[in-house]
Amino acid sequence: MTETLRRRGRPGHDLESVLAAAVELFTERGFDSTSIDDLARRLGVGKSAIYHHIESKDALLGLALDRALTGLEEVADRVRRLDAPAVDRLEELLRESVRVLVERLPYVTLLIRVRGNSEVERQALARRRRIDRLGSDLVREAVRAGDLAPGIDPAVTARLLFGLVNSTTEWLKPGVDASVLADTVAAIAFTGLRR
Repeated sequence: MTETLRRRGRPGHDLESVLAAAVELFTERGFDSTSIDDLARRLGVGKSAIYHHIESKDALLGLALDRALTGLEEVADRVRRLDAPAVDRLEELLRESVRVLVERLPYVTLLIRVRGNSEVERQALARRRRIDRLGSDLVREAVRAGDLAPGIDPAVTARLLFGLVNSTTEWLKPGVDASVLADTVAAIAFTGLRR
């Protein structure tokens, strides 16, 4: 079916290019302030050319958020299966989240800006909260194991750790080495947390 979609519409505007332009606009203007007309103008096509690829603006948002969330969920699943102390799994979750952010920067940036104003956004936030809970659970386990400072609040600590990761969307430019960035974020985060 995707191959059929790629052949329809104007040359040069397949689903990927429509999605990329939509993500740019949603990030620049906000989802609610962006119309299909705006997207059509950005691409230099009529609205019907966009509707050859996608059924609605909500569907575009869903695809974009899924790009970010699928990567983060894959990381969370791998971390859950690791046979390692909680503090090591937490660090791996942080490092791999950085990698996903670098690889899927426009999509993760959009995800971070979602506020739950539509059903698509609420579903994305529910998926994101499951990943956030893993972070909190790992902090809690690491504190119990004596690997993190006692008395820290697991939910707040996880939010701060992943806030550190997410804040990079404000200044990160394409081409940054994900490993170097992950090493830096992990060093900053865990040097102050490890006992």
